[in-house]
Amino acid sequence: MSHLPLPLYGFAAFFMIFWFGTWCVHLIAICYGKYKLHKKSCKLPTESSPLPGVSILKPLMGVDPNLQHNLETFFTMDYPLYELLFCVEDKHDPAIKLVEQLLDKYPLIDAQLFVGGSDVGVNPKINNIHPGYMAAKYDFLMISDSGIKMKNDTLLDMVQNMSEQHALVHQMPFTCDRDGFAATFEKVFFGTVQSRIYLSADALGINCHTGMSCLLRKAVIDQLGGLRAFGCYLAEDFFIAKRVTELGWKMRISNQPALQNSGLCDIGSFQARLIRWAKLRVAMVPTTILLEPLSECLVLGALAACSASLLFAWDPLVFYLVHILCWFLSDWLLLSIVQHGSMPFHKFEFVIGWFFRELSGPYLFLHALWNPAIRWRTRTFKLHWGGVAYELPLNNTPASESLIAPLQPAPTLLTATTAAAAAATTTTTTTSTTGAGAGTGPLPTAKHRLLVS
Repeated sequence: MSHLPLPLYGFAAFFMIFWFGTWCVHLIAICYGKYKLHKKSCKLPTESSPLPGVSILKPLMGVDPNLQHNLETFFTMDYPLYELLFCVEDKHDPAIKLVEQLLDKYPLIDAQLFVGGSDVGVNPKINNIHPGYMAAKYDFLMISDSGIKMKNDTLLDMVQNMSEQHALVHQMPFTCDRDGFAATFEKVFFGTVQSRIYLSADALGINCHTGMSCLLRKAVIDQLGGLRAFGCYLAEDFFIAKRVTELGWKMRISNQPALQNSGLCDIGSFQARLIRWAKLRVAMVPTTILLEPLSECLVLGALAACSASLLFAWDPLVFYLVHILCWFLSDWLLLSIVQHGSMPFHKFEFVIGWFFRELSGPYLFLHALWNPAIRWRTRTFKLHWGGVAYELPLNNTPASESLIAPLQPAPTLLTATTAAAAAATTTTTTTSTTGAGAGTGPLPTAKHRLLVS
C-alpha cells in the first residue's frame, strides 16, 4: 500500500480518530444519563428557604386532541406558588375557548389569558408570549410549549436544579407513550440521536438548550433586554442560553425529560420538523455542515471501515457490520435509560424505527441544505449566517416588498419597558383568575378584563 498518496493516510487517520471520539460521546451519554435522569431530589423546602414563585408562559396556536389534557396537567401540579400565563395571538383561535373552560374548572389557580401578542421581532413565539412575559410577577420564568405534558413533580424538580450558580434549567426533549409507527419513530429519535447529543453536551458544558420546556431567572433575561431582545432569531432558545452563559451563569438539564404529547403525530410533519431544526443548526453553527453528516451511524461506519482497512488491513465489511451492531445496541441501552420503564412497542418495532431513522437522517440533512427556507405554520423565513431571521412574503406580495427586514433586539430593558407601557393602550383582551394556586388572597368574585398588546 506504499504506492498510495500520503494524504490518503492522513484522511484515514482523521476518520478513525473521529470515529473513536464519536464512541466516546456514546459512552458519556450513557453514563451521564444513568447518573442524571430520573433522580429524585432529597432537598425539601423549609421556612428559611421556601420554594420561589414561578411564572409559566404557555404559547398556544390551534388545538389538537391532546391539548386539553396537556394544559390540565399544569393546573394540577404539586407546587405551592405559580401562575399560568396563556398566550394566544389570534382572537379567533379555538384554543381561547379551551383555556377559558380550564380557567372556569380551576378557579383557585392563578391564571391569565393574553390574546393578541406583540410585534417585537420576527419570531412568532416571542411575539406571542411577550405580553405574558411583561405581566409575569415572579422571579423565575418557565417557558413551556403547548404540546408538553407535566408530571406532578416536574416543576419542583426543575426549581431544585436551579442552584445559585445557574440561571437556566431546561428539560431534555422526549415523548410520551403513544400508539402508531410515527410515535415509535419519534421516541426512537428523541431517545437515541437527540438524547446522545443532549446528554453529552450537558455533561461537557456545551450549549444544547431547546426551549420547549425551560426555567429561567427573569432578572437575568431582563438584564439582557427582555425576550424582545431575542425576537430577531427563530432559534431564540439557543441565543438565550448563549447570552446567559456569556454573563457567567451556568445552565443544566433537569432530572426529568420533557414529555411531548402532541395529539397530531405523523411521519411527514415530524420529518418536516427535523428538517427545520437542521436548517437552524446550519445557520447558527456552520461547522454542522461537515460534522453532522459524519456523525451518522451508516456514513461514519463506512468511512471508518475504509480507514481501518487502509491503516490496519482489517476486513472492511466485518468492521462495518460490527460497528452497526454496536451502535444499535448502545442506542437501545440509551433509550432504555431515558424511558425509565417498559417500552410501549415491541423490539422488532424498535429495529424498524431505528433503521428508518438512520437511513432517512442523511437525506433529511441534505434536504435542509438544498432548500434553506424555513416554513413555520403558514409563514416562511430565511436565516442570515449567525441566525438572524427575516420573513419571506406571501406570493401576492409586491416585488418592492419582497423581503421583510429583520427586527433587531432592543438594546436595554428600559426600551422594552417603555415600549410595553406604550402598547398597553391597545385593545387586546385578557381573562384572568386569581386564587389559592398563587398561595395568597381570597378567591375574587369576578373576572377581570385587562388591556394588553
